[in-house]
Amino acid sequence: MSAVSPPRDDSLKSAKKRKRPSNSTTAIEKGDVPQPVTDADSTMAEATSSKVTLDGGVDGARNVPGQTYERVPFSTLNLSNPTMNAIQRIGFETMTEVQARTIPPLLAGKDVLGAARTGSGKTMAFLVPSVELLSTLRFKPVNGTGVIIISPTRELALQIFGVAKELMQGHSQTFGVLMGGANRKAEADKLVKGVNLIVATPGRLLDHLQNTKGFVFKNLKALVIDEADRILEIGFEEEMKQIIKLLPSENRQSMLFSATQTTKVTDLARISLRPGPLYINVDEEKQASTVDMLEQGYVVCESDKRFMLLFTFLRKNLKKKVIVFFSSCNSVNYHAELLNYIDVPVLDLHGKQKQQKRTNTFFEFCNAPSGILLCTDVAARGLDIPKVDWIIQFDPPDDPRDYIHRVGRTARAGKTGKSLLFLLPSELGFLRFLKVAKVPLNEYQFPQKKIADVQKQLENLISKNHYLNTSARDGYRSYLQSYASYSLKKIFDVNKLDLAKVGKAFGFSVPPKVNISVGTAKAKKERNDDSDEEDDGVPKKAFYRNRKKGKFQS
Repeated sequence: MSAVSPPRDDSLKSAKKRKRPSNSTTAIEKGDVPQPVTDADSTMAEATSSKVTLDGGVDGARNVPGQTYERVPFSTLNLSNPTMNAIQRIGFETMTEVQARTIPPLLAGKDVLGAARTGSGKTMAFLVPSVELLSTLRFKPVNGTGVIIISPTRELALQIFGVAKELMQGHSQTFGVLMGGANRKAEADKLVKGVNLIVATPGRLLDHLQNTKGFVFKNLKALVIDEADRILEIGFEEEMKQIIKLLPSENRQSMLFSATQTTKVTDLARISLRPGPLYINVDEEKQASTVDMLEQGYVVCESDKRFMLLFTFLRKNLKKKVIVFFSSCNSVNYHAELLNYIDVPVLDLHGKQKQQKRTNTFFEFCNAPSGILLCTDVAARGLDIPKVDWIIQFDPPDDPRDYIHRVGRTARAGKTGKSLLFLLPSELGFLRFLKVAKVPLNEYQFPQKKIADVQKQLENLISKNHYLNTSARDGYRSYLQSYASYSLKKIFDVNKLDLAKVGKAFGFSVPPKVNISVGTAKAKKERNDDSDEEDDGVPKKAFYRNRKKGKFQS
């Protein structure tokens, strides 16, 4: 299945703005389907949001005050020739703010507690000092592991490993990646031979620390914990405590990065960092929690119109690079099977897939000039996917922090990007939480006559196609169970959903019967499906590749 889409018209040029009072701000017209409604009297149209960040109170952490930032060249860092050559080969000349404020103290051996927005260049901020440390100490395979970098997800671990591989091309030190889903024996064999820099997910790292004989980590000189809040959110608190206990702490430099502060993150910082770490927060003085180059909007849409709006949008943006977020793995599966069947080519990525499938999909989408990726929040954190034009949050997140990380997949490294959040009328209260989190949003409206009315064709297809019908039932059930697991019950109340309308969005003229209470806890875990364990779930056969395809006429 290719992520590269055939050329199509990518705009609905006649999108209309809702009538506004005379004192409203004039909206700037955009060419990609929606136009913002900027009613100055509407708190919904002006919704913006704020984030909670780490304070400097971890064992005397010293805050480095922010200031107006002007780009500083990497050449000012006095790096080794191999590292500097690699940076130039990658295409970087100047540092981002987080790099300029973090790399010098790390090169000087300081422990750092860092907070920065997604897409800020954090990976290079900890990799450059790590590579320089190994080079300066002249680490060899016989010395074992000198740097360990812990990442919450496999995809992020692979991405960090890819950057490390680029940086270490001219160095003699060895490097590798450890993660669930990969061949454990092959990893163990390499560890015994000596891997100087390791990128790992928590579960697999702990497994090797406890069970791989010949794994030399007594000479560890640096520990990096990336996306610490996410690591803890998805259930690796105990594993992290055990890892910290097993790793040598004497003469070890540590770096911990976390976008948000929780009690658990603070506790992890206390046990992993030396007293008095340098606290660096490049976002404290920012007016918004998202980057300036990101245009953000939301659309209010009834349940039974959601799929038709999504279908219309995707069909008109096949030349763009689009990521669509769903709340459950089964919903991703269903929509991927359906869209591919009706000739809207998409890729899909979620936590129930085998690791090889996830890896292949991730790199295929990264390398494609255009395409559509349907995914769960497994793709929401840290991943640097080039040139993403649109982020579509088809199912809203349960927390403003997750919203911020989702939209962080676009408008990265100074590039522009756009995002669209789908909301039911009953979910508009979520905008208040986004406003508190300093997220600037405009309301978008799509003209009804431009939305493809394919409901009858959808219902006819689902009723006659056994495979799609089964997939639709699974997706419908998982959507409701996921919805029931949301913590913001006053906004996301499953009992207030119109099940007939929800059923229509999945292609049912009469909604299937579902016991919502069964599987709700599992659904909540699935929304945080960045599992580091082996996958047992086998994706359904991609039947649409071998069966006659159809197209919806509109």
